[in-house]
Amino acid sequence: MAEIDGDIVPGEVYQLTERVARITAPNPGVMTGPGTNTYLIGRDEIAVVDPGPLEQAHVDAILTACGERIKWIVATHTHPDHSPAWAPLAEATGAPVFGATAQDKMFQDETFVPTEEIAHDWLLKTEAFSLRGIHTPGHVGNHFCFLVEEDGVVLTGDHIMNGSTVVIVPPSGDMKAYIDSLRLLLNYRLTAIAPGHGKLMDNPEGVVQWIIDHRLTREAKVVDKLTALGEADLDELVVAVYDDVDPGLYPMAKLSLSAHLIKLAQESRATSVSERWSMLDPCLRA
Repeated sequence: MAEIDGDIVPGEVYQLTERVARITAPNPGVMTGPGTNTYLIGRDEIAVVDPGPLEQAHVDAILTACGERIKWIVATHTHPDHSPAWAPLAEATGAPVFGATAQDKMFQDETFVPTEEIAHDWLLKTEAFSLRGIHTPGHVGNHFCFLVEEDGVVLTGDHIMNGSTVVIVPPSGDMKAYIDSLRLLLNYRLTAIAPGHGKLMDNPEGVVQWIIDHRLTREAKVVDKLTALGEADLDELVVAVYDDVDPGLYPMAKLSLSAHLIKLAQESRATSVSERWSMLDPCLRA
């Protein structure tokens, strides 16, 4: 199920499988790669998964491609590059909107008002496809992946991206939940990953395991550096732990670093006093 070589062209429809097509928004950038992917599930009746940013050109491209065939609108989560186009699409088509509202207001689309709040194992079953919602908190608390069961293609939003790792955004973002959610995906029959940014990814089990290993390797580095420093705040620790990334990315790296530290605190391995972190002596853990 590998894609052909070549760049992703915003506004063009790419048919990935019998049931899954992709159209990419014209919002490329450091955090969005070639742009945010909107997925079109079905042929005669279509579910739009991740309607994308409030970019008129993108809305027009979706409506041109699908028009009155749009019957459902679904959001993996409510970051501003993934959900805001729900409103003009719903207005134009009358399609109901499905997703989960945010648990905080950090970088969120506060306009999002679903017709129905979804929960883990939500299922949209039609004659042509079955779309199952898998609650995958971690990037943010209201994140869902969606599995097209007949094809085994999982639409991962910002849970898994092609070309970069995902930023974990506290307070609703949670590193422990993120790793647990990655492991949860391994319980499903998967043939490919359709990420929120970038191209289709083969070998889903291998991709998921690589991400888990990468995160745990980064966590081990947090432990090692914090142990060596004795104590440190986020500004000091990010330089030590993320010495392999562009310093211009430190503000975003600090979010994931904070999530790693929160996970260590949840596991009674680290603690903070006045925003300065330190490791706990294993002999003193509760």
